[in-house]
Amino acid sequence: MTQKNQITIKQAKPTEADAVARLIIMAMTEECCLYFCGEKHDIDDFHRVMTCLVKRDDTQYSHLNTLCAIDDNQNVVGICTSYDGGRLKTLRKAFVDTAMKEWGMDHSGIPDETEAGELYIDSLAVSPDHRGNGIASLLLKATIDKARRMGIGRTGLLVDTGNPRAEALYTRLGFRCVGTNSWGGHPMRHLVYDNQ
Repeated sequence: MTQKNQITIKQAKPTEADAVARLIIMAMTEECCLYFCGEKHDIDDFHRVMTCLVKRDDTQYSHLNTLCAIDDNQNVVGICTSYDGGRLKTLRKAFVDTAMKEWGMDHSGIPDETEAGELYIDSLAVSPDHRGNGIASLLLKATIDKARRMGIGRTGLLVDTGNPRAEALYTRLGFRCVGTNSWGGHPMRHLVYDNQ
């Protein structure tokens, strides 16, 4: 557990799934979420499904893969969801299966955004009224520590090329660009932090 200015970083719980799902949606962007659930569904449909996925143990968005920033009122004010890149296909199966069942959307062909040897940061978000207080940095540092405990050599993520502010945060913490990628129709930069 890490504390700073009444913020505690801890493992998410299934009971926090609603709040965690809202922050994952913020990280993904509403536009991207609507792409995944299709034209016949709305953001509430996506939130309902994401909440169920967070509650489960076997998904990339699981509470087991998520660190939460908790304020002194016990509210979830930030999240960082990360997992072993070598387990991506196994962990993604629940999302792919659920998207087909709930929305009739086949996302089985999503390209891999990570690989073995990398703790992949899937989602990082801080609620708007808590931004600028160093919470994202606390979550990232705790995630890097998680990778070290897991014995994974590097921590990686994709950042949208249209989000230089986020990239500046990652660079300031020691992440470096190792290539480009595309995800959800957006050009991305692949950043990594060497955990040794």
